Amino acid sequence: MAAWLVERRLTQVSQRLVALRQELAVIDEQLDHFVSDADDQAIRALVSETPGAAFEANDAAKHADAMRRHRAHVVGKIAELEQRQDELLDRLTGG
Repeated sequence: MAAWLVERRLTQVSQRLVALRQELAVIDEQLDHFVSDADDQAIRALVSETPGAAFEANDAAKHADAMRRHRAHVVGKIAELEQRQDELLDRLTGG
């Protein structure tokens, strides 16, 4: 593969990594909020013992779980791109 093509792909991977890391920072903030909200709703459900409060607690827990899955997906993509970046750097340096 030509060096210019490797450099171009390396630039693209690098830009994507920056974007995903920024997205991960936002996800971490949102996840903290969702987990905190789910904990609060669970406590309210225990105290009030009403079906509505239990439903809200369950719903909040589902949101937190969904955000955890999304975070895991983004972390996986970052790992894949870091691996790809390493491969491209090896090609560029002839390693």
